[in-house]
Formats: sequence, structure tokens, C-alpha cells
Amino acid sequence: MRVYLPATIAMLRDLEANGEFRARSGTGFALTPALREAYASGSDEELEYAALLDAARASLRLIAAEEKGEPRRAVVSVDVDDATLRPDLDAAVVRLAGPVPKSQIAAIHVDSAEAEDAVTAAAAVIDAADLGDEDAEFTLGDAEDHELAWYALQELPFLLELL
Repeated sequence: MRVYLPATIAMLRDLEANGEFRARSGTGFALTPALREAYASGSDEELEYAALLDAARASLRLIAAEEKGEPRRAVVSVDVDDATLRPDLDAAVVRLAGPVPKSQIAAIHVDSAEAEDAVTAAAAVIDAADLGDEDAEFTLGDAEDHELAWYALQELPFLLELL
């Protein structure tokens, strides 16, 4: 199963240093049966993209929690067999039992530098957006208008060096 794990730049640095990725609380997002039911239509590719966007939104919460975090959303795509479905939390939520070794990482997705201001603003209002604040939702939309760049795992050292 392809799972999208929310991350921060600091978590990517830990991945590079330790050779494995530790998802916060083991939480990830995937194309689950509940996610498929939540949409009236959509190909697998479109629904996987919806799960990726859920992980990118969760990345904003991680950025908001870091004291001096780098304002770029990050998502680590992994292929695992042991994800537990958690429809009680949300349609796309899954839980991993433990860290993911580099061998199971399919790709890394990170915001470009142009997104930093929008990401900083969105991270500051993510909770308000969840509670229905229309201005916060607009601010969140500004960050989500930025596409995440795709990187192969082998590119991670170079990506981190450029940040």
C-alpha cells in the first residue's frame, strides 16, 4: 500500500542521518476503502493525490508545532504492507507500526522556496481553518495552491544541502 507520511524538513534531516523515517504517532494517509467511498468519482491516481494533499495539510500542523521549523511542507511516500486502517480518525488515515526503512521510500515531496510565505501563514492558522474560519481557510488555500516538488530518495542529500 502506498502511504503518504506528513513530515517537516527537520524530519527529513533525521531520515538522512538515521536511515529510516519515523512518522509522528505512526500516522499516514492512503487510498483506503473509506476514502474511495467519500468521493463520488475519481481514478485511483486522483484519490491517491487526495491522500497526498491530506498529508501535506498534516505537514502544516507539524510545522506549526516546531519552534524554529523551516516553512516548507514535506511528505514522504512509502510502500508498506502493515498499515492499519483508521476510518475512525478520517477517511484516508492509516497507522504504521513503526519506522520505515529507506528501502520502502518511494519518493519525497517538498515545497519550493516560493511557497515559504504562504506555508508560514497557513501553519499559523491551520487550527482555525479546521474550525471553519473562512479567512483561515483562504490562507490555507494559498499554501495549497503551491504544488509539492517530487524528489527521488537519492536526491535527499542534495535537497537538504540546498535548503
